Amino acid sequence: MATQRVTRNSQQQNRISQGSNSRQTSLLDWTVKDKSGNFKSVLKESSSVEDSTRTDDRTEGALQVAVGYFQKGPKKASLSKDKVLEKHLTTVENVALSNGLAPEAIDILLNVALSGKFGNAVNSRILKCMIPESHISEDSVVKAVSWLCVDKCSGNTKVLFYRWLVAMFDFIDHKKQISSLYGFFFASLQDDTLCPYVCHLLYLLTKRENVKPFRVRKLLDLQAKMGMQPHLQALLSLYKFFAPTLISVSLPVRKKIFFNNSKNLWTSASLAVRLRNQGAFPEPLNLPLGPTTGRSLKRKWNSHSVIPALNSANKEYGEKTASLFDYLSSERSLPLEQLQRFPQLLESIHCLELPSQMCSVLNSPLLLHYINCVKDESILLRISYWLSQALQEECVWYNINNYEQEKEFVNFLDMVIRVQRFLQEGFYSCEAFLYKSLPLWDGSSCRSQYLQLLAWIPFSSFSEVKPLLSDHLAPLFFTSSIYFKCSVLQSLQELLQNWLLWLSTDAHVQPTTDSPLETTLGGSMSSVSQLIEYTGWLSVVAMRLESSSTLLLHFILDFYEKVCDIYINYDLPIVVLFPPVIFHSALLSLDATILNQLCYIMYRYRNNWTAAKKNRYLQKAKPEFSLSSKICKEYNYYLTAMVCCLWMSRPFKAGVYTDPETIENTGGTQYKSTLNIVYHPSLLSYAASFLLQESPEEMTEHLSSIQGKKWNWYLDYLYSEGFQGLKLFIKSSVHSSVPEPEENTE
Repeated sequence: MATQRVTRNSQQQNRISQGSNSRQTSLLDWTVKDKSGNFKSVLKESSSVEDSTRTDDRTEGALQVAVGYFQKGPKKASLSKDKVLEKHLTTVENVALSNGLAPEAIDILLNVALSGKFGNAVNSRILKCMIPESHISEDSVVKAVSWLCVDKCSGNTKVLFYRWLVAMFDFIDHKKQISSLYGFFFASLQDDTLCPYVCHLLYLLTKRENVKPFRVRKLLDLQAKMGMQPHLQALLSLYKFFAPTLISVSLPVRKKIFFNNSKNLWTSASLAVRLRNQGAFPEPLNLPLGPTTGRSLKRKWNSHSVIPALNSANKEYGEKTASLFDYLSSERSLPLEQLQRFPQLLESIHCLELPSQMCSVLNSPLLLHYINCVKDESILLRISYWLSQALQEECVWYNINNYEQEKEFVNFLDMVIRVQRFLQEGFYSCEAFLYKSLPLWDGSSCRSQYLQLLAWIPFSSFSEVKPLLSDHLAPLFFTSSIYFKCSVLQSLQELLQNWLLWLSTDAHVQPTTDSPLETTLGGSMSSVSQLIEYTGWLSVVAMRLESSSTLLLHFILDFYEKVCDIYINYDLPIVVLFPPVIFHSALLSLDATILNQLCYIMYRYRNNWTAAKKNRYLQKAKPEFSLSSKICKEYNYYLTAMVCCLWMSRPFKAGVYTDPETIENTGGTQYKSTLNIVYHPSLLSYAASFLLQESPEEMTEHLSSIQGKKWNWYLDYLYSEGFQGLKLFIKSSVHSSVPEPEENTE
């Protein structure tokens, strides 16, 4: 106890110094208001620190007496009759709520609660106030589990212990010995009362080596006996992620929430202790030890307090600091607090151990590099699990009611997006958050962050993603401004790119955790095609709503610029064309950059199409790739229409009927020969500028004079003005056999 006393006193000194620092600003403000009382203010500050020290010492002494009482106290005492017991129990609860309990105190109180020394009411209250001050020793948990083997405590106490163990999982300093108890925990699934909580614990502990055929059979037997329970589905989904060949049964598609955390007894209390120890609150919060109702904690959102500080999983408290050479020359793991530079990461990458609270790596770029290297699925699962809890219970961001909360929560979402972009991995917990919050989203708050989260939806069958897009996003898309429409199209382009990058690697061979992916490449390509077709449908409707806006058309063509190069850039067997409405709107646009971009897209479509046909003839094409005759005919129509409009002065000669009477009423009798690169509406200004440049003295020269050599000079002029897309299209699609444009007659 002497060693414990010294350790606790040093920790108290640190907390006192932190508390005085947190109060420094308010005290300085007060001394400025009363300059004549400078000396008195210093004395008062010193006195307040001394009073706080004496108060903490008295509290510490009372806690030691209370813990000693429970360790040696009477058996089967009654709360209603024993006032001393009630006094010590209240002391433990108050200290746990205000400062949290030291690892030594938790070790003793866990043994007391699970040994059956006291009654169920006392044991329940002890377990409910097990709030750690800093961490929980793994040895304490192992000793507590050993009490479950001798059956000294009641069933309700066992349930409460498992719930506590799940809630405090990230506070345990090591996991190695607990992981070795995996078989014992799995055997506890036989108990119907314990089964949901044991499944939750196993979900956190499971690694690839834990998945065995006999365990899969046992889970399937339990599911046949108990039905489709969410906790069993969670464990089976995780097993299927690690060993897809062992589980052939179909699981519910994309179950969003397997475990209900809203009744967590320790969430608000542990969070309040952590916030106050970090200086977020000057005084202890009055929080109940019981289920939370509504929001888990009525507080100001602070992303820095939600993500804990980085601490080593193997950190020995009070241990003398060793050098990097000592860790490299031994089998010990390097404390993460000493990892500061990238070269240091490279030197010590073999002796690193990730922290117990895995979410703390989100603020460490060096550890994110490490996660990217080791490719351990369990790490991403733990991060995703923490995110699901944070987004589900803490981040009800659609109910933001002041600017400061919105600003802080935006910073948190930006951090999550940066992590996803860095790891090139979308988290299913973020997708679940989108499904939950999108029906209540107003389309304006956190717009940029929300649309970036949309772009990182993990790849899956489009039929699973479509309800999110069509039921909730589409109504907002159609009723919002043109700028919102452009932002959504940009996000869908990024979503397509992320899916294509994912499919172009070998990752699609393995199914995901929450949803079975398409097992064939053809099925995956079907999902990509449906996404492209859905975006095309949105684009067509948006063009009608916005009167063929040039700005909107730019974003639509940016999307199809990504689509036209799928076969060559990503080596994926798919070619999808844009809808006819988009093609004709771009071809007849008044904006020259739109026409140039359309020419470039058609040039890239031609290259992809040629490469696909060539590989097919050489038998190098993927077996799932079939060249559709319908797409061939559609592409040939687009190509013919562009060549006729831009080169041959015969617009829409085939496939489009124009009523001559309608044209005559407009006064354009030579309409069939008045549309080419000279007379195109978007190029008229360039043609006039070319004539002025070539013959500045001829002020009455007509556009019809651009023929023969002037035609070629005019083309060179357009190329020099930056029409590279037009240049590539003409050189690839217009051959010498194609006649020169017909001469216009006045």
